[in-house]
Amino acid sequence: MSCNWGTELWDQFDNLEKHTSWGIDVLERYIKFVKERADIELSYAKQIRSLSKKYHPKRSREDESRYTWCLAFAATLRQLNDVAIQREELSENLNAQIVCELMRYVQELKAERKTHFQDGRRAQQNIESSWKQLESSKRRFERDCKEAERAQHASDRIDLDKTDGEKRCSLKARQTAQQKQQAAEESRKDYMTSLNQFNQDQHQHYRTLVPVIYQRIQDMEERRIERIAEAMRSATDAERKVLPVVSRCLDAMMDAAESIQPRMDTRQVVEVYKSGFDPPGDVEFEDYSATMRRSISESSYLDNRTEGRRHSRKLWPFIRKNKLLNLLSSPRQPPPPPPTSPSPGGVTSSPQSPPPTSKEPITQRLNDLMTSGSRTRKQCLRSLKRGLSLKLGSGPADCSHLSPEQRRKKLQTRINNISEEIQREREQRDALLKMREVYERSPQMGDPSSLEPRLDEVKQSLQRLEEELRRNQAWLLEVDSRLSDHNRRQSGGFGLNSQGTTPGSSSLKQLDSRSPASRESPDGSYTEDHSAELQFKSRSSEFDDDFDEEEPLPSIGTCKSLYPFQGQNEGTLSMVEGELLSVVEEDKGDGWTRVRRNLEEEGYVPTSYIKVFLDSSAKGFVQSSRLV
Repeated sequence: MSCNWGTELWDQFDNLEKHTSWGIDVLERYIKFVKERADIELSYAKQIRSLSKKYHPKRSREDESRYTWCLAFAATLRQLNDVAIQREELSENLNAQIVCELMRYVQELKAERKTHFQDGRRAQQNIESSWKQLESSKRRFERDCKEAERAQHASDRIDLDKTDGEKRCSLKARQTAQQKQQAAEESRKDYMTSLNQFNQDQHQHYRTLVPVIYQRIQDMEERRIERIAEAMRSATDAERKVLPVVSRCLDAMMDAAESIQPRMDTRQVVEVYKSGFDPPGDVEFEDYSATMRRSISESSYLDNRTEGRRHSRKLWPFIRKNKLLNLLSSPRQPPPPPPTSPSPGGVTSSPQSPPPTSKEPITQRLNDLMTSGSRTRKQCLRSLKRGLSLKLGSGPADCSHLSPEQRRKKLQTRINNISEEIQREREQRDALLKMREVYERSPQMGDPSSLEPRLDEVKQSLQRLEEELRRNQAWLLEVDSRLSDHNRRQSGGFGLNSQGTTPGSSSLKQLDSRSPASRESPDGSYTEDHSAELQFKSRSSEFDDDFDEEEPLPSIGTCKSLYPFQGQNEGTLSMVEGELLSVVEEDKGDGWTRVRRNLEEEGYVPTSYIKVFLDSSAKGFVQSSRLV
């Protein structure tokens, strides 16, 4: 059904003006609604992103990469972050595609509406002016007709009462009546002209001008409504575009939840914490009443006490641990002295040995810890840990302080890492060799001799890594052989128990006839003195718990190695002659300096093996930290 505002609403100009104004108000309300919704989506995205960041681990922990439920939770957090990204994209689309466009369109719509209604008011003013002119000519014609009629009546009355004196007045009255009639006739012609003009203007107004103006207003209103519909469709499409991605994120969350395997996680706990030791055997019965029924000598009594202490040492789970007193009283391990003569190609100047100190290094570090400010307290703690580690030898290179299973895993991980480093070094060596060949073929591209120092450095690094790889492989082979022997003995022991051996019936024989491998201590190293091993483990492992997480120290200078050094203990760093390293901690008086290589490897080297170049700012910081 077609409708035309010009023909249907020709007399509703004021109502049309009110309706179009209300339509623009509704459009502005819709713009405000979309803008607020975009703000809500953006706020929701920020909150979801903040939530995901809050519960995401700050740093990658090895424990969280082992278990499926930890991996599933991390995957859920990542997918939730992707959902937040989609919500941010939805907010941006709503603001860019709808809010900004509609605000521009509203300004254009207001200007167009103003133009149309100005044309309508101008046409209305023209028709009203024509009507006023018609009314004026009509009133003038009416007035002239009445005056002509009165003049005619006066002339007729004078003609009836003619006298000699009144004949002259009758002639004058007749002339006045004729003039009035002529004026009335002219007024009649003007009135007819104004009437025809008004009818023409009115016909043009209601048949031409008003329909055209009202049709433009109708088109403007239809475009406004269509623009609102288009904006609603755009908003729906913008949200529909992010739904597939959000759906994929939800599917990924569901897949992560389905990937959780409780049995695998519990088996992984066994892989992580299994020590490989057998449970303690039965405690033998010691008959002290037999000594009361016979006369005993002082020597036999002392022999029994010694025998009891020898047996009690083997019950390592029940030994009480001492933590700090034994650490401070343990013997000090000084750094190795420098070679008597420098190696070929090295620096000719002999290194200076560290000056003797009047205090024990550990005691000195404890005093520094108590008297230092908060600025250097963490460095004192790290230095104290490092000193204790060097004194105790808590990290031997062969990982013998670990249990057999943990030692095997540690060595296997180390072998894998060393193999990867060897592969990278070989690739770098091959690249340098190819570059040297290119330089030899095209001398203008570079000097082949400039690559020789780097090639020598890579070759030395490869030799060091290959030597370290062979050493770790030998240790791993030793651990595997000991574990296989232990498993064979364990399976043989189970066979004996299955034949009817009662627990505790032959505990003394079992304790005396156990193989050396079964007398291993919990730290994985074999020794006859179990108390020494327990003290070693308690001192090396318990104190390290206080320093599990430490941030990397900033570099305070550089150093150059004067002699090659092979780090055997854990915490030390091997180096070749002439190698440049970064200094992260000065010598505290014990002859060791903490250095770093390539932002990855860090450890301690003898101070007498290197030449230190401290930065000016670092010198000031070190001096100020010593004065605190």
